[in-house]
Amino acid sequence: MTSEPTPSVETGFGADVAALAKVVARQRAEMERLRDLTASSAVLERAKGALMALTGRSAEAAHEELLARAEAGRRTLIEECWLTLGALEPPKSAAPDADPAGVPASPSRKPAPTAPGDLADVLADLGRALVRVGSPQELAGYLLRHLGPDAAADAVLLYQRLPDDGLELIGYAGIDAALAGRWHHMPEMNRLAPLDCLRTGEPRWLENLAEDRRHYLLGDPPERWLSRAWLPVPGGPGSGVALGVLRSQEGPFEPRERQLLLGAARLCAGRLRAFDADRAGDADGITPYVQTVLDALPGAAILLRPLRAASGAVEDYRIEAASPEAVDVFGNTGREMLGRQILESYPTVAGEQLWHGYLTALATGVPFESAPFAYQDVVDGVPVTATYSVRAAPLGDGLLVTWLRLDPVDRQEQRLWDVQRLGNLGWANWNLVTGETSWSAQTYAVLGLNAARGPLPLAELPALVAPQDAAPLRAAITELVRHARPFDVPLRVDAPGGVRHLRIVAEAVTEPDGTPAEVHGFVQDLTAQRSAELALVESERAMLLQRGVLQAERALADRLQHALLPLPAGPVRLAGLRVEVAYLPGQSGIQVGGDWFSAVELSDSTALFVVGDVAGHGIGAVATMAQLRFTAKGMVGTGSSLTGALTRLNTLLLHSRDGRSTATMVLARYDPTTRVLTWAQAGHPPPLLVRGGTARFLTRPVGMLLGASATPVFDSAEARLEPGDRLLLFTDGLVERPGEDVHTGFARLAETVRTKGGDSLDSLLASMLVDEHRDDVCVVDIRLPEE
Repeated sequence: MTSEPTPSVETGFGADVAALAKVVARQRAEMERLRDLTASSAVLERAKGALMALTGRSAEAAHEELLARAEAGRRTLIEECWLTLGALEPPKSAAPDADPAGVPASPSRKPAPTAPGDLADVLADLGRALVRVGSPQELAGYLLRHLGPDAAADAVLLYQRLPDDGLELIGYAGIDAALAGRWHHMPEMNRLAPLDCLRTGEPRWLENLAEDRRHYLLGDPPERWLSRAWLPVPGGPGSGVALGVLRSQEGPFEPRERQLLLGAARLCAGRLRAFDADRAGDADGITPYVQTVLDALPGAAILLRPLRAASGAVEDYRIEAASPEAVDVFGNTGREMLGRQILESYPTVAGEQLWHGYLTALATGVPFESAPFAYQDVVDGVPVTATYSVRAAPLGDGLLVTWLRLDPVDRQEQRLWDVQRLGNLGWANWNLVTGETSWSAQTYAVLGLNAARGPLPLAELPALVAPQDAAPLRAAITELVRHARPFDVPLRVDAPGGVRHLRIVAEAVTEPDGTPAEVHGFVQDLTAQRSAELALVESERAMLLQRGVLQAERALADRLQHALLPLPAGPVRLAGLRVEVAYLPGQSGIQVGGDWFSAVELSDSTALFVVGDVAGHGIGAVATMAQLRFTAKGMVGTGSSLTGALTRLNTLLLHSRDGRSTATMVLARYDPTTRVLTWAQAGHPPPLLVRGGTARFLTRPVGMLLGASATPVFDSAEARLEPGDRLLLFTDGLVERPGEDVHTGFARLAETVRTKGGDSLDSLLASMLVDEHRDDVCVVDIRLPEE
C-alpha cells in the first residue's frame, strides 16, 4: 500500500478528513478483494474435490481438467467451477438424499418398495446415489439407506486397516455415537472378522451367533445383531477397507442378498480411493495407438483393462481409451472417461449378462456378442428406453467394447430373425416379372444349400426333394404361377444326417387383371416335429397292442377264476353251521387276484374251511390258486391231517414251474358232534371269534409262509364253538392299508364286528372298505345258530 502525503497546517481540518476517508475506502476495497479471493479458492477446492471423487484423479490432474474445460468453453476458471458443482446437484423434483442438516436420510425415511427390485436396478440406484458422497461417513449413511429395504440391513460400518494391522472406524450408520466411540479403534487381533476378511480377501458371513462367537469377537452387545456380513472393498493388493453390514434378524443371507452386498462393496471402491490412472501403466503399449484410432472412428467404443484382486478375480475394469461418441451415465464423453472404472461409469453392468460376457471373453479369447437389450437413457432430462447390442473382443490383455443403438427398423429385423431361428423356417420371394429372387439366410440352412450358390428359381425347387414328392410339388407350383392358387405342401429331402421333413407354403401377388406377378413363401423344417409324431404313433400302437394283450389275459383269468372259484348265491348250511362267503377283487371289474376260499362238507359230516392268498395277480396267480384249492381239499378229504396237508402244499409250491410262488393259508375242520374247530395256518391272519358282544383273535399256532422254506414247521390248535358264536376267516386285504400298521387294521375289524355296522357280511365290508381298496378281499363268515 502506498503512503499518503502528510497534510500541512495550511490544508486545515477539512483536508485531513478527506485524506482519511480515502485511506478507509482503500482498506475496505482490499478486504473485499481478499474475501472474494478466499471464496473463489473455496469454490475451486470443492470443484477439484468433486472431480477427484468422480474420476479418481489426483488434485493436480483435477485442476488441469478444470482449466482445460474453462478454456474450451471460453469461461473463467471460477465459472467452470460453479458449472461443475452445479452438475452434481440433484434434480429439484427428486427426493432429497439428505435432510436440511446434511445428514443422509435414515432407512425409515425411505418408502419401502412395493415389490423386490431387480438386483441390477438396485445396484444402479446405489451407484447413482454414491456419486454425491463426500466422505466415508456419508457413504455409510447412503449404504444403509439403500441396503436396508433389500438386505434387511440395520447398521453399516466401514473400517480402514492401519499400518500396524489394527482397524479404524471411518464411517458408520445405524449405531449411536457412544457405541461408535467404543468401537473406533480395534487393535491387531486374530479374532476380528473385518480384519480376517481383509487378510484373506474373502467375505465373512456370520449367520449363526452361537457358532460365530467361538471364532470371532462380536463386540458388545453381541445379541443386538444376530447376523453380520464383512466384505473387503475391492482394490487389488493393499486394499484396506472392510464393509460391515449388521442385521437384527437371525438366519443366513439369501443368495440375492449376498450378490447385492458384494455389488455394493464393488461400488464403494470408487468412492474410497483416488485411483492413479498411470499407476498400472500400459502393459502392452497399445493404448496410445488405440486411442488414436478411436478418435477417428464413428460410433461408441472403449478399451477396458481388467482390475484384478490378489486372487486373480476381475473386480472392475478401467477405461483406457474411448471414442468421441462414447458416453457414460454422468454425461462424460470420449477422453473425459479415461481413467474411470466401469462400475463408476456404468453401475448397472454389475452382475448383469454383460459382466459375465466380458469375463467369458477374457477367459476364452472368443469375442462376446450380447443379445439386444433395453436400456434407459436420459435425454434432456427425460427417460428414454432404447435397445442396444454390445460386442466385447479381447485386445492385448484388455477388451475392446463397442455398442450399437438399434433403431426401430433394426429391432424389427432382429425380431424377424428371431422368429426364423426359433421356428426353424426361412422366407423366400420370387418376382415372376423381373426374375429376381431373394431368400433369407435361414432358407439356405433349412434346404441344406450353400448360400454362395444364391437362391434357386421357383421351377428348380422340385429337383431338391425326394423323387416321390417332386411331382406333387411341381403340380402345386404350376397351379400357383398360372392360376394364383396358394399351396401348403409337405415334402422330404435327403441330407447327410438322414431324411428331413420340410413344409413349403407359398402364395401369389397378382396384377389388377389377376396375373401372378410375385410369389411370397416360406420353407420350414419339421423333422423334429415329424419324428415326434412318428414316435407318438408308434407308442400309441404299442400301447393298444399291450392293452389288447392285457384285456385278453384279464378276460381269460376272469373266466378261469369264475370256473375255479364259484361264489354261492347266498348263505349255505354246512355241518350245522350257517356259512356266507364274499370275494372282492382288488380293482373293480377285473377279477384276476390270487385270494381264494373253500367251504365244503366232507364225507364224515365234518366241514372243511380254507382261506388262502397267493402272491401276485394274473393268470399265474389263478393257476397257483387252483392247484392249492383242489389239492388242499383232496388231501384233507382223503384223511390227511391239517398240518400234513400244509407240509405237502409247501412242497408243491417249492417244486412248481417257477419255484418262486408263495402263499398264505388257513385250514380249519369243524366237528359238529363235539363243536370243536381244529385249525392250522401258514403265515396267515388268525380267525376272529365273536362271542357275547366281545371279539378276539384266536392265538395262532406255529406256521410259516408256504413256499418260503424246504423244512417248515406247522402246528394245529383247537377252539370249541358255542351257540351264537361267529367266526370270521379273511385275507389281509380286509385289514391292511398303505402306510398303516397291520395291528391297527386288526383293531378296526374287531371294533366293527362289535357294532351294528358289522352285523351282516355286507355291512362289515361296507364299513371296512370305505376307501378304494388296493388288494383282493376274501371273507368266510361262519355262524353257529342259537339252540
